[in-house]
Amino acid sequence: MITASMVKELRELTGAGMLDCKKALEATNGNIDKASEWLREKGISKAAKKADRVAAEGLVNILIDGNKAVIIEVNSETDFVAKNDEFKELINTISNLLINSNVKTIDEALKLSTNEGTLADTITNKTAKIGEKLSFRRFEIIEKNDNENFGSYIHMGGKIAVLTVIEGADSDVAKDVSMHAAAMRPKYLSIDSVPTADVEHEREIQKQIAINEGKPAEIAEKMVEGRIKKYYKEVCLTEQPFVKDDSLSVSEYVKSKGGIIKNMIRYEVGEGIQKREDNFAEEVAKQING
Repeated sequence: MITASMVKELRELTGAGMLDCKKALEATNGNIDKASEWLREKGISKAAKKADRVAAEGLVNILIDGNKAVIIEVNSETDFVAKNDEFKELINTISNLLINSNVKTIDEALKLSTNEGTLADTITNKTAKIGEKLSFRRFEIIEKNDNENFGSYIHMGGKIAVLTVIEGADSDVAKDVSMHAAAMRPKYLSIDSVPTADVEHEREIQKQIAINEGKPAEIAEKMVEGRIKKYYKEVCLTEQPFVKDDSLSVSEYVKSKGGIIKNMIRYEVGEGIQKREDNFAEEVAKQING
């Protein structure tokens, strides 16, 4: 009899999906070692060996259904795989699962049911099938009111995605804002959303710059405040000059259309991930000695 603990043990040993582990155990009469070999022969257990690789390529995606939207990022090791139909199918599977759920975290999302067991199983199986480490990195589920509009924009074939929520203006205005954010890379929605620590860090940098320029302390302080305003125009969506009319800030443009920006999420594939730079000689040595 194949027990749940046997399946669990084989999963931990091989990294293969739950259903594959169950099949392997059934095919080998419950022998863990032979089941592991069975999975290796099928090319399934290799997924576990990819866990230490860096997945910094991939795709971002947005799915909207009525008043609900989801934005996600799923990573692969190479850009080539990101263009693979199997990978795109995984993106769609995850997007649809999330929009029909109310999960808050990656851990909760990975437990969602699929026809292969859980989402975690599906990702493991895709990893084995595609032959690269795949990583479901992040997501956000957003809900809006009837008097609000989503604006979505996906740039460079899925390398950048922006989802905005605009109150009181139409979806064309919301899309304009999303396109602006894709191009201008704001880090924050508004001045209020900039962490105090970031502002103080920038203030210290600008103060040091002014002092190094030989400015007196009182002049340096005034210069710093002016440069902080400039900093806000660089990092805050609402303060940035609007790309289609730089005589207006983005918030002024939206206001001229009767709206207010309520939310903005911008994902760029691989941002913040340290990409591994392989040393070819070391890699060869490892293979020879391994």
